[in-house]
Amino acid sequence: MKSNKNIEFNAAFDLIHENSVKRPEKIAFIDDDNVISYLELSNKVKSFAQSLYQTGLKKNDRVIICMDDCINYPIVFLGSIWAGIVPICVNTMLQKNDLKYMIEDSEANAIFCSNELCNKFQEIKDTSKKEILIFSDNNLPSTAKEFNNNLSAMINSKALKSLPEKTYENTECFWLYSSGSTGRPKGTIHLHKSLKNTAVLYAKSILKIKQEDVFFSAAKLFFAYGLGNALTFPMSVGGTSILSKQRPTVEIVIRKIINNKVTIFFGVPTLYAVLLNSNLNPDNFKSLRLAVSAGEALPEHLCKKWINLTGTEVLDGIGSTEMLHIFISNSINNITPGSSGKPVPGYEVRLIKDDNTEAEVDEIGELEVKGPTSAKAYWNKPEKTSATFFGEWTKTGDKYIKNSKGVFKYCGRTDDMMKVSGQYVSPFEIEAALQSHPLVLEAAVVGKLNKDNLLKPKAYVVLNTDNDNKINQIETELTNYIKNKLTPFKYPRWYEFVDSLPKTATGKIQRYKLRD
Repeated sequence: MKSNKNIEFNAAFDLIHENSVKRPEKIAFIDDDNVISYLELSNKVKSFAQSLYQTGLKKNDRVIICMDDCINYPIVFLGSIWAGIVPICVNTMLQKNDLKYMIEDSEANAIFCSNELCNKFQEIKDTSKKEILIFSDNNLPSTAKEFNNNLSAMINSKALKSLPEKTYENTECFWLYSSGSTGRPKGTIHLHKSLKNTAVLYAKSILKIKQEDVFFSAAKLFFAYGLGNALTFPMSVGGTSILSKQRPTVEIVIRKIINNKVTIFFGVPTLYAVLLNSNLNPDNFKSLRLAVSAGEALPEHLCKKWINLTGTEVLDGIGSTEMLHIFISNSINNITPGSSGKPVPGYEVRLIKDDNTEAEVDEIGELEVKGPTSAKAYWNKPEKTSATFFGEWTKTGDKYIKNSKGVFKYCGRTDDMMKVSGQYVSPFEIEAALQSHPLVLEAAVVGKLNKDNLLKPKAYVVLNTDNDNKINQIETELTNYIKNKLTPFKYPRWYEFVDSLPKTATGKIQRYKLRD
């Protein structure tokens, strides 16, 4: 994957050209309302790319994509890359102040948004010092040439930019904003080569994807995880991707899987927990050959329960916005429940202890990774860039332990680790033990000082049923249950029962919000 030369390469051309030639009539994407073939997709991407220039945008300009998952999303994303313009994928659920921050931070020149978000962006524009174009299918005040700010008009333009803009493997391609589990999101700059590399190293090698596969991702396209699942991976083999702007409820997930005969499903642990607590019919999943989990570590009991219920393996793994997709994973017919698995071939990983030496077997250390999908840098944040990216290595901020078989097990975020009685305690280990109790849907554990000013674990628990009138009884039951699962210094000393846990858009628990 590594090259000494900066080779001419355009990521959009790589994903589009071969499919449009070899399988022009094959369905590329199916959304809630429409379908599109690979040939149609190719033509619309080229039309959109040409339209970008006609609006006055130019090569290397940055544009924000804040759209629901629909067929227009890959057209806008790939069309921007085709034109040498840098798309920035943004979470549609963000509040106005976060969106304004990203617009100003990125110095974006235009916004492509879903109709429902137009007013929000117009309000931001009205208070912004910079002139910025807004495009959707709503009737907006016209500031762009020819298209009256209408996205459909741009996509369906007759002019084609038949050849992609000259770009290179190691040049800036697109951005993602980190989810901000511990603070302000950071603009993460990715290179043209990285999309292809995620498909080659993980999707083709680990998932064994093929043209016949039908992909459905509960994680949306604006996530690094979702972008790979629903766009890069299916397009890398000429498969079909199912898109939906709807929230992935149990009903929606099952309907999409059944109606489209989905073969690979991508979810997050929270969703698997909800699915498995909803009296599922195993026949609903008979089309699946594989399921994948990422975002947070998948607890052992959920992994086993999914396999037993559906007869389909679920591969847990760890990835990051900085590395673009999964780089440690379980693999087909080689699953260790409760673990993240082994390094994906093509990546190197290491665990670094507090004294800056490399951890041995069964020692906890901070996970660092090296591989050909690493981001270039964080935009406009030199100190955070140098703290995360150094040489060829990238710090993940995750604590892991590796056993004698080379299997990696998640311990928690570096900032979330607790030292109790002089020993490191993983919040995830306690959470997984709690979640194995049938009454517990989710749990989050943080450190709290007791009356002697010593740090001890406190558990925030979401129950899977309404048991408000039995809280004291449940607390006693959980305390006794945990005593058979964990060593004494890891027991939660306090329980607080809550309706939900604070999370990032990618499903990661924001434990810092639970600390006193």
